[in-house]
Amino acid sequence: MDKADLIVGNGRIFCGLNDGFVEALAVAGGRVLATGKVSDIAGLAGPATRTIDLGGRLAVPGLNDAHMHLLPFGLHMAEINLRPETGARSVGEILRRIAEKAKTASPGEWILGRGYDHNELAEKRHPTAAELDRVAPDNPVYIKRTCGHVAIANTLALREAGIGHNTPSPDGGLIERRDNELTGLLAERAMRLIVEVAPKPTRAELRAAIDRASRFMLSQGFTSVMDAAVGMSAGMEEIAAYEELAAADLLSLRVWACIYGNPDGIGDKAHEGGYRFGRRIGLLRYGAVKVFGDGSAGGLTAAMSEPYLVGEPDNRGIFCFSDKEMHQFLAHYHALGYQLAIHAIGDAAIEQVLSGIEKAGTTDQPIAGRRHRIEHCGFLSDSQIVRMAKAGIDPVPQPIFMYEFGDLYLRNVGAERTAAAYPMRKWLDAGLHPAASSDAPVSTTDPFKNLFTMTTRMSNRRTVLGPDQLLSMAEALHAYTYCGAYTQFAEHEVGRLVPGQAADIAVLSDDLLAIEPAHLEHDVRCDLTLLNGKVVFDRAGELGAAAAE
Repeated sequence: MDKADLIVGNGRIFCGLNDGFVEALAVAGGRVLATGKVSDIAGLAGPATRTIDLGGRLAVPGLNDAHMHLLPFGLHMAEINLRPETGARSVGEILRRIAEKAKTASPGEWILGRGYDHNELAEKRHPTAAELDRVAPDNPVYIKRTCGHVAIANTLALREAGIGHNTPSPDGGLIERRDNELTGLLAERAMRLIVEVAPKPTRAELRAAIDRASRFMLSQGFTSVMDAAVGMSAGMEEIAAYEELAAADLLSLRVWACIYGNPDGIGDKAHEGGYRFGRRIGLLRYGAVKVFGDGSAGGLTAAMSEPYLVGEPDNRGIFCFSDKEMHQFLAHYHALGYQLAIHAIGDAAIEQVLSGIEKAGTTDQPIAGRRHRIEHCGFLSDSQIVRMAKAGIDPVPQPIFMYEFGDLYLRNVGAERTAAAYPMRKWLDAGLHPAASSDAPVSTTDPFKNLFTMTTRMSNRRTVLGPDQLLSMAEALHAYTYCGAYTQFAEHEVGRLVPGQAADIAVLSDDLLAIEPAHLEHDVRCDLTLLNGKVVFDRAGELGAAAAE
């Protein structure tokens, strides 16, 4: 047998849900060469073999964020951060941050922000256009709620988008008015009116955003992600930015590109340009098309069969498209050979999407084996789970939503629906592959908070939400590694640490199976990340220090 380039040992190594744990692992040529006891692996060491001493820590397969928005996340990192954990817990604080930015902005320059959660604000409401006008009178201002399905624009931004007092809400969207006055709140497809007129990032800015976000993800132990809706911010320029990085071997982690396929998207253009299922260049792979079915449960826009308990009477959310339109989109992209990755959160939207995927199959192109996905898939029935399992349609959920928004769900839809939301246990037991993810920049990318919620079903306020749906730590890691790989047709390459697979490894500061769940929230970090056996993140520079010794 070949000698190892690298040996990892002196701790616990999680190889996969059905592969168990080993003491040591050898890497050669960027792939796992062998696993086993320290004594088994020691004989593979040669004069040039490097070692990583786990020192009792846990090593796991590189994590996979199976649904995030990598490029928008990178762009967001350069915008005003309004997430609650940054201290943005009042309308006044949001306005202060915008005012501070306005001091250095040129007149007419757009001011962008993201991440506020009105439920976490002291006032329990959204900011208004009038308030944004007051602190930034000379600049268009546009800030998105954390879910990304609701936003607030000031008067200058509304004017740039051609939105006036008599502008009707578009189909599948909302332009909010109170007392016949614009509040500045836009939801779902109405937000595209702003997106179409806001300045587009340059190619260089897009490349920088991808790189910035990728390196941040590596620092948390991720080696694979899906960018869910490439083309949503800057059209085909986003594909060009990805292609340039990948061709120059400058893409820092594995990316499964999911193309934005709404009517205002780039689905057909991308197909005509050859960016189709199976295209691969370096670490970049293409496979899926994204269509939006509804909104968010936190923003009261996810399409539900039963009304919300708050807000407008009998509000059941928003369908982005009619059944006929949605089913046409699904049949079209299925026929083009793409994997379908369709946003649906409420049970009514899930029904629209699920029935559409079921109908999309033909004798020549059955849906079996296509691994179509329902993104989020938050509030669904047991009968819908059975149908998904029968058709091989996987959910790609965000358990972190239960952590960050669980208490809001209780208010919006009640205890029964909340307890049954994002049912990780039911999905696994049904033989599905619930691929854990963050939907960043909607929620934090912090994998340890996601793992905390999967193994406790607790919100960040310690509310227990459907404890019958919790997973063991090994199952939660499986959802964050193998399941993501499976939904990206990559399970034979990544997702486990077994001989022949890529040596994508995350070394964590603690053994997650030996600590109290509470420590996951704040005390655990990623110390080392390896991609194809090469160290791409080293928090404390320990490998350099070891080499110096």
